[in-house]
Amino acid sequence: MLSSKRKLQILLAFATLLSLALAVGCRGFFRDPQLNSITVGPQNATLQQGSTLQMAAIGNYDDGSTNTLSKGVFWSSDATAVAPITAGGVVTGALPGTANITASSGAITGTTNITIALNNVTAITISPNNQNVLQGQSTTYTVAATVSGGPPVDITASITTWTVTNTATGTVETTITVVQGTSPVTVTTTSATPATGYTITASYITNSQTFTDTATLTVQ
Repeated sequence: MLSSKRKLQILLAFATLLSLALAVGCRGFFRDPQLNSITVGPQNATLQQGSTLQMAAIGNYDDGSTNTLSKGVFWSSDATAVAPITAGGVVTGALPGTANITASSGAITGTTNITIALNNVTAITISPNNQNVLQGQSTTYTVAATVSGGPPVDITASITTWTVTNTATGTVETTITVVQGTSPVTVTTTSATPATGYTITASYITNSQTFTDTATLTVQ
């Protein structure tokens, strides 16, 4: 007959094998952590035109761990004219504006927004300064930034806000729309737009400074 010590050894071995079997069945045996998501950093950064920034892709895994992804990452920008990015994740501030920067590893992606700002802006100018338009018709405007030490830069697509107010009353005119994010921008009236004078105001924020300019629109 087996001794008590031998029985105990067999029982312990069986218990160990049972535990390993359960572990394999529930979670796999020495399973590698699986990538759940990617965080792209720095988040919502502002980059000066002409400067570069190294982006980082942080992998978030199903076991709660994180790791900086250095291989197998594909970088892309949805506005390469504004912020092109290299295969190594270095983004360049080419033109003022915004871009979405995406890091992909297989089917997992992460995205952040980056804003390209101008250095040494001293003023902005709307062109043309004075226009006439018939009710229900459209017209266009562009905006240039005066930059110290350089030529004017078209920032129409990067204007922070456009407002249209009735010049006589100072109230915002809701029947006139401005389609932002393009150059030039399109200003559209409707048949219900009162025939009178309006003030078109463009505001541009860069480096915590706000620059504004106005133009006149007469609806006939």
